[in-house]
Amino acid sequence: MKNSLVSIILPTFNRAEFLPRALDSVLAQSYGNWECLVIDDGSTDGTDAVLARYTDPRITSFRQENQGVSGARNAGIARCRGDVMALLDSDDEWMERKLEAQLGYMADKGFEISQTEEIWVRNGKRVNQPARYARPEGWFFDASLEMCLISPSCTMFTRRAWEVMGPFDTAMPSCEDYDMWLRACLHFPVGLVREPLTVKHGGRADQLSVCVPCADLHRIRALVKILQSRKLDDGQRESALDALRRKVEIYMQGCEKRDKKEEADRVWTLFCMVRDGKEIPLNTLS
Repeated sequence: MKNSLVSIILPTFNRAEFLPRALDSVLAQSYGNWECLVIDDGSTDGTDAVLARYTDPRITSFRQENQGVSGARNAGIARCRGDVMALLDSDDEWMERKLEAQLGYMADKGFEISQTEEIWVRNGKRVNQPARYARPEGWFFDASLEMCLISPSCTMFTRRAWEVMGPFDTAMPSCEDYDMWLRACLHFPVGLVREPLTVKHGGRADQLSVCVPCADLHRIRALVKILQSRKLDDGQRESALDALRRKVEIYMQGCEKRDKKEEADRVWTLFCMVRDGKEIPLNTLS
């Protein structure tokens, strides 16, 4: 694995201002056996002109009609050649040893999936991560039910892992990473390189976590999916049902504050059906 071709999957949509920072961090990597697939997901801001400045043959790009980040990542992974894949969001960046350190760690420890520690930057200033976002290592499916504990730009995984846990759910405009990593943590232990080798930039209004409404409903969808997969043992099912109930109750509180009692009652009814082992259509939670 230490000499594997790493396929870097970099989706972008109207991030011409930030894309050079991400690509420059790829070009600066100490590990050189990589390809970078940039998926221009229907940008209208001059992203094509930015990409034209990058002539390294290891960087290739293609444009598609806007499908959202999940569709863009899926499209990139479908075209890549590597046996190992690394995700990079177009507004984030890597430290120069990121690929080298992470690939070596996975080879030495035998992990199919790993992530690195990360530096958080908000509105141009470095900030400390709250303790609840501390990254675990190993098997942590139960902990991942509460919140997303894996950050896409920190992540590297093998093609074998992708075939088990993929693809990203294109019906989810946000929380698609929470959904993906639930499946990952069910099937694989996740390694952790204890170095801050990824820089995660945030604090902008165009980020999915800010501009896509009803994130709670998307998390509920992810939990229903994993419960209806019939791949959980009794203990995992009990934990997932507990997490689903809590998230449904939070969603209901929001509905009631907005005078949407019918929606609150609808989602509670769906929860009861899942709890009782009845199958519900996922499109009722999109």
